[in-house]
Amino acid sequence: MECRKVLIVEGGSDRKRVQKVLAEPVEVICTNGTISPYHIEEMLMPYEECEIFVFLDADKSGEKIRALFKRYFPEAIHLYTERAYRQVETTPYRVLAAILLSENFEVHPEFLL
Repeated sequence: MECRKVLIVEGGSDRKRVQKVLAEPVEVICTNGTISPYHIEEMLMPYEECEIFVFLDADKSGEKIRALFKRYFPEAIHLYTERAYRQVETTPYRVLAAILLSENFEVHPEFLL
């Protein structure tokens, strides 16, 4: 499998919002809000050669999932939305673009204005 980047988000709304901003092919995977160490390993097995990014909500559920990723997949790169927005899906597009751009994702320029 050829891939460069994989982005882990919590839900489908997060995935749609992030995909709208991205200007490059990125595999965006949803955890659907709950996850176990076994599920993390199973989910990421096809992406062993890829760069893994974790972009979760700034709430209790997101932090719980993030802690599992840090423990069981420490090489993953973590992206953070601002606490004021709490969720990836409610983060303004320009803020999402800036967060993604900071980790060298290609974003559509109209979201940087």
